[in-house]
Amino acid sequence: MTTTPAAASGTDPHANDAAPYGGGDPYADYRGGDFPFTSLVDLADRRFGAGVIAANDEFFAERENLLTPGPAVFDPERFGHKGKIMDGWETRRRRGADGAHPFPTDEEHDWALIRLAAPGIVRGVIVDTAHFRGNYPQQITVEATALPGSPSPEDLLAADVKWEEIVPRTPVRGHAANGFTVTAERRFTHLRLKQHPDGGIARLRVHGEVVPDPAWLDVLGTVDLASVLHGGVVEDASDRFYSSPTQIIRPDLSRKMDDGWENRRRRVRDTNDWVRFRLAAQGEIRAVEIDTAYLKGNSAGWAALYGCDAQTADPSDDASWFEILPQTKLQPDTPHRFALPRPVTATHVRLDVFPDGGVARMRLHGDLTDEGRAGLVRRFDELSG
Repeated sequence: MTTTPAAASGTDPHANDAAPYGGGDPYADYRGGDFPFTSLVDLADRRFGAGVIAANDEFFAERENLLTPGPAVFDPERFGHKGKIMDGWETRRRRGADGAHPFPTDEEHDWALIRLAAPGIVRGVIVDTAHFRGNYPQQITVEATALPGSPSPEDLLAADVKWEEIVPRTPVRGHAANGFTVTAERRFTHLRLKQHPDGGIARLRVHGEVVPDPAWLDVLGTVDLASVLHGGVVEDASDRFYSSPTQIIRPDLSRKMDDGWENRRRRVRDTNDWVRFRLAAQGEIRAVEIDTAYLKGNSAGWAALYGCDAQTADPSDDASWFEILPQTKLQPDTPHRFALPRPVTATHVRLDVFPDGGVARMRLHGDLTDEGRAGLVRRFDELSG
């Protein structure tokens, strides 16, 4: 596990404080980080259905702020009846038992329970303390568990529930992105975020890989084989200049221009941009949707879709790819729907756009093959423990 720098045990407990806000851009002295796992889907994305379902304390700022999309906002003039209003989750200051023992014990902490939008393997966690400069937690711990259905807070806190520590108790920095690589190879449904002993956290991001339940996909029948919520993954792309191509396979609708994938302007003739996807499993594609919502003067001019079946061919070999959808004119700010003349079996697809431009969403409607479902079942059983 790797973490951002933090004060060593036994040193000044204020070594990780940020300087007080001095005016101007509040992010000017923000301590960010470059974490490789952020290219993976955020399993705790509120827009996909994640939620903070309980917390022991949220006196100063509500727990739900943890999963708000986008960076935390700071308004130095905003105060309420309880004090400074912060865009994050903030608990009251813990006190000891009496005047002779004014500090809380080492075991005391605050906690929040997070329901992941989609169960999966957690590859990395970001505990963002933006704007919490002297009131962030001294340390954090992240635990994870897997329970079926829609468990209540009481169910999750029951004595027989087994929680696995995926980020051990570790110091964090104030006004910073604190990133942690996770190595647990298990499927999780819920997290418990602990802050020791108290304080504020602006955002929580949980990046990983979705591990869908094959039984649920069976019930759905025709599914979006490319959706991140069903296990679809972006493997590579020609360009990520303006936004991540992973947004193309999000399950929601685009709400603004940068909510999809947009590349820079291509100036080299006879070339084009592209994104390569790995599907949830081998499946039969029956229909394709390509949406250019909110992309008006910068949408892709044309698009083509190609497929490859890794069960019978090598995706690294250009000759293994076959045409699913020929090069087709796209309209700006428009959903396009294509019913294929016959089902197409594939494990991978590549979306080519000509010569460049944006795509908001792509959906590949179909169902799993018997071989694809068997592979999903094996993976689900291996990671469910």
